[in-house]
Amino acid sequence: MESTNVGTNYLEQLLRYSHEYKATDLHLCVGSKPLIRVNGSLKPAESSEPLKNDIINAIVNEVLDEKRKARLEADRVIDFSFSKSGLGRFRANIYSQRGTYAIAIRMLPFEIPQLNSLGLPASIKNFTTKSKGLFLVTGATGSGKSTTLASVINHINEQNSYHIITIEDPIEYLHKHKKGLMTQREIGEDASSFAFALRAALREDPDVIMVGEMRDPETISIALTAAETGHLVLSTLHTVGAAKSIDRIIDAFPPAQQNQIRSQLATVLEGVVSQQLIPRIDKPGMVVACELMFVTPAVRNLIREGKHYQVNSTIQTGQSQGMQLMEFDLARFCNQGCISMEETVLRAQDLQLLQQFLSRRV
Repeated sequence: MESTNVGTNYLEQLLRYSHEYKATDLHLCVGSKPLIRVNGSLKPAESSEPLKNDIINAIVNEVLDEKRKARLEADRVIDFSFSKSGLGRFRANIYSQRGTYAIAIRMLPFEIPQLNSLGLPASIKNFTTKSKGLFLVTGATGSGKSTTLASVINHINEQNSYHIITIEDPIEYLHKHKKGLMTQREIGEDASSFAFALRAALREDPDVIMVGEMRDPETISIALTAAETGHLVLSTLHTVGAAKSIDRIIDAFPPAQQNQIRSQLATVLEGVVSQQLIPRIDKPGMVVACELMFVTPAVRNLIREGKHYQVNSTIQTGQSQGMQLMEFDLARFCNQGCISMEETVLRAQDLQLLQQFLSRRV
C-alpha cells in the first residue's frame, strides 16, 4: 500500500481497504504497519510498511481543524467524528504515545440499521413505546452499544412526532428529521460537558433525550431527574449485565446519597439491554449475544431494597415476558455451532448457570 502520498490520499486508501475487508477499526501508530480489526482480531494491512511520524502528522493535520488541533495539543488526546464521501462515517481518537501521535478509527455506516436487523430479541421494541423513564444499553467498548442506541432512536423517530435530542462525544450516526425533530449536540463543539448539555436540554422541550454516556455522578443525577420528570432518557454504560449496571449507577455516588439514588432508579428505570459481540466459527462475521431485562414491580422492589444480586433470578423467571440472561444467549449460540466453547466460557458471568443452559440445548 503506497504511503508516499501522505495525508488525505493515504488515509482514504486505508479507509477504503478497511471497508473492503469489512473491518470495524483501523489503528495507525508510528513504527507499526496499519492494523485493521476484522471479526474481533487485528491484522496488518497487506503490502504496507511501518508508519513513519511524518505520515501520522500529515493525517492529523488533514483531519483536524485549528480548534481541534489546539485541543489535542493541550489535552494530548481528542475524540471526534468525520465523513468520507462514498466510504461512510468514522469515529476517531487521536492520542499521544511515546512522544508521537497514534490514531484509532471506528467505522460507522452512513445508514442507521433497522432495529430488527441487529439480531437482538424482538421484545427490545417494547422500549421504543415508552414515553418516559430510563433505558440503558450496556457492554464493553466495541460491543455495538452505539449502533443499538442509534437504531432505537431511529425507530422512535420513524414512529412518533417527538423532539429527540442526542448529546454525544463525538456525534456518531447522523439522524434525519423524520416524523419528529432531531437535534444533535456534540461535546466540545456544541456544549462543554454532558452535564451542561443535559441540564440545558431540559429547557429545550424534549420528548426523548439520548446521552452518549453517563460518565459522572452529576450527569447520572440529571439523567435520573429528567426521566423522573416525564422524559424518555436513553444512555450507555460500560458494564456487562443488568445487575452490574444497577450497581455501577449506585456506586457512582457517596454512601450518604445512595439510598436516594436507589429510590430514584427503582422509580425510573424501564430496562437494560447488555450485549457482547463475539466472533463466529461457522462463517465470517460476529454474533451479538445479549441480556435483556424489563423492569417489573418485582425488579423495582429489589432495586429499592438493595437486593441487586437477586435480579438475575428475576430475569431467568421472566422469560415469558421477553427477558433473557446473557448465559442463555451464549449457550444458544454455542449449541448452534455459531461460537466456540472457549469464547462462550470466557464471556459468561455465571459458569454454573451457563452449564445448565448448555446441557438443556437451549
